[in-house]
Amino acid sequence: MRNFWVSLLTLATVVSNTYAQKPNKPSSIEIHHSLQKLNFLGTALYIAAHPDDENTRLISYLSNHDKARTAYLSITRGDGGQNLIGSELRELLGVLRTQELLAARRIDGGEQWFTRANDFGYSKHPNETLRIWDKEKVLGDVVWAIRNLKPDVIINRFDHRTPGSTHGHHTSSAMLSMEAFDLANDQNAYPEQLGLTSIWQPKRVFFNTSWWFYGSQENFAKADKSKMLKMDIGVFYPELGLSNNEIASMASSQHLCQGFGRVTTRGTQDEYVELLKGDLPANNNLFDGINTTWSRIKGGKAIGDILYKMEENFDFSNPSKHVPELVEAYQLLQGIEDEHWKTLKSEELQSLILACSGLYLEISSESASTTRGNTSKLNVEALNRSSQNVTLKKIELTGTETSMLPNKVLLENIKENISIDFTVPETASISGPYWLKEPGTLGMYTVKNQKMIGKAETPSAFTAKFTLDFNGVQIKFQKPVVYRHSKPDRGELYEPFVVLPEATSKIEEKVLIFSDSKTKDILVNVKAGKDSVSGEIALQHPLGWTISPKSIPFSIAQKGQEQAVTFKVTPPSTDSEGKIAPIITIANKSYDKELVEIGYQHIPKQSILLPSEAKVVRMNIQKTGEHIGYIVGAGDKVPESLKQIGYQVHIIDPKDIQKGSLDKYDAVVVGIRAYNVVDDLKFKQPLLFDYVERGGNMVVQYNTAGRWSKQFENIAPYSLTLSRDRVTDESAAVSIIANNHSIANFPNTIKESDFNGWVQERGLYFPKEWSSEFTPILSMGDEGEEPTDGSLLVAPHGEGHYIYTGLSFFRELPAGVSGAYKLFANMLSVGKSEVKTESNVKG
Repeated sequence: MRNFWVSLLTLATVVSNTYAQKPNKPSSIEIHHSLQKLNFLGTALYIAAHPDDENTRLISYLSNHDKARTAYLSITRGDGGQNLIGSELRELLGVLRTQELLAARRIDGGEQWFTRANDFGYSKHPNETLRIWDKEKVLGDVVWAIRNLKPDVIINRFDHRTPGSTHGHHTSSAMLSMEAFDLANDQNAYPEQLGLTSIWQPKRVFFNTSWWFYGSQENFAKADKSKMLKMDIGVFYPELGLSNNEIASMASSQHLCQGFGRVTTRGTQDEYVELLKGDLPANNNLFDGINTTWSRIKGGKAIGDILYKMEENFDFSNPSKHVPELVEAYQLLQGIEDEHWKTLKSEELQSLILACSGLYLEISSESASTTRGNTSKLNVEALNRSSQNVTLKKIELTGTETSMLPNKVLLENIKENISIDFTVPETASISGPYWLKEPGTLGMYTVKNQKMIGKAETPSAFTAKFTLDFNGVQIKFQKPVVYRHSKPDRGELYEPFVVLPEATSKIEEKVLIFSDSKTKDILVNVKAGKDSVSGEIALQHPLGWTISPKSIPFSIAQKGQEQAVTFKVTPPSTDSEGKIAPIITIANKSYDKELVEIGYQHIPKQSILLPSEAKVVRMNIQKTGEHIGYIVGAGDKVPESLKQIGYQVHIIDPKDIQKGSLDKYDAVVVGIRAYNVVDDLKFKQPLLFDYVERGGNMVVQYNTAGRWSKQFENIAPYSLTLSRDRVTDESAAVSIIANNHSIANFPNTIKESDFNGWVQERGLYFPKEWSSEFTPILSMGDEGEEPTDGSLLVAPHGEGHYIYTGLSFFRELPAGVSGAYKLFANMLSVGKSEVKTESNVKG
């Protein structure tokens, strides 16, 4: 299977422009597959709300079976979800999920598009969703995608006719698609786009339905299917040795941060789409009645005559013999008037010319990053692995004035290496996700450049244009500058070549809690973006806070090295909160960014520049106990947050839990979704309950209902049934219904005002049923809904206490929400009596 996997990755990327991937080295079968796609002039657009919403089975079927250009428009980048493989949340999670989508598309053969909408978290109704998103802007982005992609058919993942029955983002994606279907062909709709694109009318729009939307397979069997098409998406591809549903499984498994890793499936599997607008095809082919041949464009028949014959008589043992035919087709294509098809098919033809001729073109840097004004060395490798006559005429580096005229004949299998030195212009753009360059809103990212809207990622910092001559015909090929290196345990690796600031800064702790007026030492790390960097760093701070010294000089000899400096920060005597932000000054230039790097093996390395800052909070908080055991679940920053208020947090490996081994802890906290992702807990549950019985305090944070091993009879010592209930409005009213319970009073008095300033949501996956041993502490609900009492439950068990909470502490504590800290301290203090304040806890 491994060889098929490698083959599939190559197949899906023969014409891909994804940056910093290993170069394409397609086999003859894969080249022929791309030729078949070149000869199909039809486009499908799949639309849904988030990463993982897409139906990879249908995307793969349309791309690999029908050979259609197939794109997935995800309205958001999934910024508001959780992360099973790391601590990235919010905008960083959006970057990670963007790359996971691209990884999925590299497998199923699709393309990836987005809008500017920000996934602000779960929404119960499209009315709320479209208000927060700024409907007109997001609708315009969907129209923009349709006008640029020019799809013949659109497929919605969700049903626009059922608002309020599912995630508001889901229904909204379908509602936007239905409106955009008509508006894309309206000259008066978003006329500012028409200087860069043209109107377009798709022929049909479908809803990708299934039995799930009908409630049961029995209901679906009885449903009227007169407007439905049925496709067997389990079709087998002999040339790949894989079935379509196997490809789909491998594609969806790229969504690792959402826990979508899965086994592959095989065999016949029916997929249904329901016609919403347009004419119903006469058979189960979405493109029935649509001209998808080269004759659909004026002047295309002559091109088709060449390429169809080539497809029929393709020489798998010597694809290079077809290079003259491809070059002739390319020349003819440059003469057609239809700019859309000319651009699209020119790129495909260029990739096929390279593939058939065995041409290898690469331009790589000697380091992963550079800075403005710095000189960088690039290495070019050019290799012709065929007998075709090819001459490398020119190399141009876009964004610079650097070019050269090697005029080298590329002899068969004789490698040419060329070195290029260039100076990075002072005007070069600093690298990073384009949608994070400017501040956005709760529901929208800010992107002012219309041409960038919809793109999956920021184009490569620098691109080389290679002008090659094929027997008198010159064609330009583009390759991004990459960083190629190796590691002993991973082999050859590729990374994006990025432009970074001369220096960046970072405060490790993003929230700094001061529970008294004592001064704290705050460590700031300065990282050099180039050799020999020196300057000074200062801290901006809120009114009433004192920073000493006012600035600190630094000097760093080598690129990539860090230097730590320490400021003394003194809070005011009364409650206060704000932000401190490091400002670096180097030769009259100021830098205020933090460099965040995301590196997982299934995606390219990502370099993100965010505002360098930390929230500082002065609040009075009391607590009991000192030693907290923490069982990590899906990953969160709650342990670091608890350390901020003076607890000593000890990470517990469930494998190490033995009878009595937990007794040394004042409380044991179970991280988010631990029962969903930590299999070893099923063996240790009795020992955890034994710890509680003997006087321990166990706090379990939210888990996803029903997604744990069947060996868990219950995650609590008493009956407790989780649900999908949640309160999504972070400002929803909260009532304290157990006013006399210690959680509401000791050691901190909890008031309704302590729920002010919460972020994204109140909580999620609240229990809906529980035994009488539990006491509900809080009641809350979204507007228009009955309040739910299951957000925080506590039950005595033996001499100790068991607490279950779906409140989103994993968001609130890292955000520095003071009321959340007080409530969490109270949960850890249940059953205790001795109050411990920050004044008698070191650090």
